[in-house]
Amino acid sequence: MSANRILSKAASLLVVALPLGGCGLQPMYGEGPHGSVAQGMAAIEVPAIPGKSGWLMRNALIDQLHAAGSPGITPRYRLDVRLDDKLEGLGLLANNTVGRERRTVRARYQLVEIATNRVLLDATAGSDAGIDVVSSEYATVAGEETAMENLVRVVAQRIIIKVSLQLRNSNDGSAGAGDKTK
Repeated sequence: MSANRILSKAASLLVVALPLGGCGLQPMYGEGPHGSVAQGMAAIEVPAIPGKSGWLMRNALIDQLHAAGSPGITPRYRLDVRLDDKLEGLGLLANNTVGRERRTVRARYQLVEIATNRVLLDATAGSDAGIDVVSSEYATVAGEETAMENLVRVVAQRIIIKVSLQLRNSNDGSAGAGDKTK
């Protein structure tokens, strides 16, 4: 590559990158594991959630909340989650058997400040997946279980994103207590 071409590419990258500095985008964990968002996330407790999907959800949430470390911090927040896991048959075949199923996982969650019992965030998250019903019952059950595991991870990730945004905004002072988002 010639020197002029390298300089041309570098100049074009600089022209593209300059406006990004003033766009207001900030890294969520810009302060690292000792920053306010990471410390706030590590200070969230997740009570037990009933059912197998609840157990999976709680584990996924705890894994993501404590990804930056510091799981021994005294909890300042509680994340209450009510989970709805539905499996319904769709697509009847000619012999009146179900040919396709839909699994839906929905979560209603609240981030509660433990000291004041004040709800900082009240929101919902959900996802769904289609499952082919095949002649092998084992394969169908395995597909249903895999769909549940994947959906729980997706919903947990959506919850974590909303909670981290709430913690960042409340630490910046740009969001008031009791904000409700859907």
